[in-house]
Amino acid sequence: MGNHTTASTFFFWGFSSFPDLQGLLFVMIFFSHVTILTANLSIMAAIKLSHNLHMPMYFFLCGLSFSETCTTMVIIPRMLVDLLSDSKEISLLECATQMFFFFGLGANNCFIMTSMSYDRYTAIHNPLHYSMLITRKVCFQLMMASWMFGFLVSLCIVIIVFNLSFCDSKTIQHFFCDIAPVVSLACDSTSLHEVVIFVLCAFVLLGSFIFIMISYVFIVFIVVKMPSAKGRYKAFSTCSSHLTVVSIHYGFASFVYLKPKNNDSFHEDMLMAVTYTVLTPLLNPIVYSLRNKEMQLALRKVLGNANSFIHHLANKRTMNI
Repeated sequence: MGNHTTASTFFFWGFSSFPDLQGLLFVMIFFSHVTILTANLSIMAAIKLSHNLHMPMYFFLCGLSFSETCTTMVIIPRMLVDLLSDSKEISLLECATQMFFFFGLGANNCFIMTSMSYDRYTAIHNPLHYSMLITRKVCFQLMMASWMFGFLVSLCIVIIVFNLSFCDSKTIQHFFCDIAPVVSLACDSTSLHEVVIFVLCAFVLLGSFIFIMISYVFIVFIVVKMPSAKGRYKAFSTCSSHLTVVSIHYGFASFVYLKPKNNDSFHEDMLMAVTYTVLTPLLNPIVYSLRNKEMQLALRKVLGNANSFIHHLANKRTMNI
C-alpha cells in the first residue's frame, strides 16, 4: 500500500522539462488565450445583436462558445501563472474544483454538440414543422440538460478520484488536475475506480458521439433523396461546420480519455492536452465564421460597431483635451 498521507497540496510538473522554453510558451499561450476570448466573445455578441441569428442553431452555438470560454478560463490563467512561478503548488480543494469545472464544462460541450445535431436533423427532416418542434423553450431545456448532466458526471468523477488515499509523491505529471495523473498518485488499488471513470468518460464521449453519428446518418439519407442539387448543397453546408468541430473535439478528447493509461503516456497526454485546451477553443469560432456567411456578416457588423465606438471615444477625448 505504501505510505499514506492526508495530502493537502500537490505540485504540477507541467513544463518543468523545458525550463528554457517557459518564457516563449507563456507568450504563445497568453496571446492564444486573448484570441480565444476575443473570438468567442465576438461570436456571442454577434448572435446576441443580430436578429437574423436568433435561431436555435445559433442559440446552441452561443452556448458552446460560452462553455468553451469558461473551459479555457478554468485552465489557462493558472497555466500562465505556473509558467512564471517557481512554486507550482495547488491545494487539494483547488485541484478538485479545477477538475470538477474542467470536466463538467467538457461534458457540457459534448452534450451541446449533441443537441446541435438533433437541431440539424429536425431542420432537415421536418422543415415545415421545425419552428414548432424546436421552440425557444425546447432549446432552453436542452441547454439546461446539457449543463446538468455534464456537471453531474463531473461530480461523480471528482468524488471517485478524491476519495482515494494519496502516497508521499505529490507531483502531478501535468499542468492541470487531469484524471489519470492524479489517480496515479493514489496508494489504493485503483483498478475498480479506473473502470468506473472509463465508463463515465465513455458515456459522455461515445454516447454523445454515437447519437451525433446516428443523426447524421439519417440526415444523409434524407439529403441524398432531395431532387434539387442546390437543396442538397444547402443542407450539407448547414452541417459542415458542426461536423468539423465535432471531429476536432471528439478526436482529441477520445485519444486522451479512452485509450489505456500508463505512466509513460502522461507526457504525451500533456502535449495533447495543450492542443485541446488551447487550439480547439481557438478553432471552433474560426470554423464557424469561415464556413457561415450569416456569421461572417454579423461579425463584420459587430466589429464595425466596435470600431466606430472606439473612434467616437477617441474623438471625444481629443475634443476634451
